[in-house]
Formats: sequence, structure tokens, C-alpha cells
Amino acid sequence: MRRALAIASLLAALAAAVSGCGLGPGEEQASEGSLTVTRDFGAESLGRKKVTAVRDSDTVMRLLQRDFEIETRYGGNFVQEIDGVAGGREGGRRVDWFYYVNGIESGVGAGDRRVKPGDRIWWDHHDWSATMRVPAVVGSFPEPFASGSEGRKLPVRVVCLGDAGDACDEVETRLRDAGITDTARSVLEQSAGREVLRVLVGPWSQVRRDTAARKLESGPAESGVFARPTEAGDRIDMLDDHGRVERALGPGGGLLAATRIEAQQPTWIVTGVDAAGVSASAAALSEQELRDHFAIAVEEGRTVPLPVADPGQAP
Repeated sequence: MRRALAIASLLAALAAAVSGCGLGPGEEQASEGSLTVTRDFGAESLGRKKVTAVRDSDTVMRLLQRDFEIETRYGGNFVQEIDGVAGGREGGRRVDWFYYVNGIESGVGAGDRRVKPGDRIWWDHHDWSATMRVPAVVGSFPEPFASGSEGRKLPVRVVCLGDAGDACDEVETRLRDAGITDTARSVLEQSAGREVLRVLVGPWSQVRRDTAARKLESGPAESGVFARPTEAGDRIDMLDDHGRVERALGPGGGLLAATRIEAQQPTWIVTGVDAAGVSASAAALSEQELRDHFAIAVEEGRTVPLPVADPGQAP
């Protein structure tokens, strides 16, 4: 009997750890993080909270439970519903909750993901029929540059491609203004890696030579970005959440997005149809312009969140 009770106690402890309850609160650490909840690719805000302190035992799930009413599934490790907004089917579309830490999609359940001081956690409820994965987003800027990935701050490489010197200067200035000082500039193409965050700056005709960036030409199913540049670089199609073309960017049009090759760090892309478009994208590299956007286009000097809102879609 005592052996059975011991085994039961052990299993209960393991279950508590998996669900994010942990084996103790741990020491509290000061934090300047945040918890954001939105829907429809950031189009509608459902709540935003500051996270001023975290403990070693805190998980993404635990932080969410503190401020929102939730329902879970799969043993309490995945979120099914937040404040009455549920995953499943909505108007015939497949919708669910997805979360990002410092702008990087997580590959584990919310009950398993530990929170580090400074983490910006973002939950979004959206249609995933056009793509099952959006591996990286820009709307948590200055993350992941400020705090890094999974508690590791990483060096930043600004890769200048083509005649993009002025735009690269602008990108470096914007990063410094956001407190990102560990940066280096390169004029040579560098492949994505596990220990560096890259920002590619240049016209699409040059940026497309990069393996990670070129995924955008295959559409959101491959890149997670709702924009599709042409191989020639003379046009960038802006897509809705179904992956359909809404309209196209021509000369002067810009794109600021992030993508990721599996197991590598995100690659940020500051590009455009031409030099004017690249400059416009570089000027949009700020927390104010990027907040809660998965990616943005710059059209005639105006920021357009991506995916483009479908005018025929009911709110």
C-alpha cells in the first residue's frame, strides 16, 4: 500500500510539473516583460499586461491564467479558449490560439515553456488555413534583439545587400535607439545560424539570394509571411489571411518581415521593390510602427499590416 501511495505521489508531482505548476515558486526576479492577447493576426486587441516579476517556476500558461479566463486541452498543456474566444471552426474556417515568445513561435505547449525576465509573450487567435506555421513575427520589437531567444541574448548581424548603405545606417540607428548595441555590419551574405540574429537589408532582387528570405516567394505556407515577392523583384504581392492577393506593391513599396528556417534563429528582412522601398522599410523599424503586427508592407509611405484585411470579411 505504501509503495502504491509513493508511486501515486510521484506521478502527481510529475503531472504538476508538466502542467506548469512546478515544484515550488522559486526566487522572484524583476522583469520588464509583457503579455499580449489579440485575434486575427493582431488586428484586434483583447488585452495587454505588464509582467514586472517572474519566478523560476513561471510558465507561459501560468502567466496567462493570472489575468485571463482560459480553458485548456491535452492534459492542460495547450490553450483551447481565452476569455470566451475558442479554437476550432469559425465561419467554416480553422482557427486556433498560437503564442510567440519574443517574436518567435514556440514549438512546445504553454505549460512547458518557462518564462524568462523580459520576455514578451504574445497570444493570437487566427485562421491557419493558409499556413499552419508562422515561425517568426515582427510585432514584439525590440525583441528578439533585446532579450534574445530562450533566455540567451544573441549578437545581431546587419547584412547589407546591393546599394543599401543608407538604409543599413537607418536600421543600425533604429536598433541603437531601441537599446540594441551588440550589432555588427556585413556586406557579405551569411547563412542563418543558431547563435546569431540576422537583419537582411536591400532590394528584393538582392535579398532573394538568401535561402531563408527566398522562402517568401513560395507564399505563407512556406515562409509564414503574407507577402509574396516576384523572382524579378519588380512587385511584391500583399496577401489576405487566405493567402490570396489583395493588391501589389510597385516602385517605392517596402516590406518588413521575419521568417525562420527550422532550428535556426529568425531572419529579419528589410526590403523593397527598389531603393526607395528599402528606405521606407528601414524607417518603419520601430516599436510604434511594428507593435502587434505579424509583418508590414509600406505603401506610399503608409504602414499596412499583413495579412491585409479582407474588406468582405465580417468582423
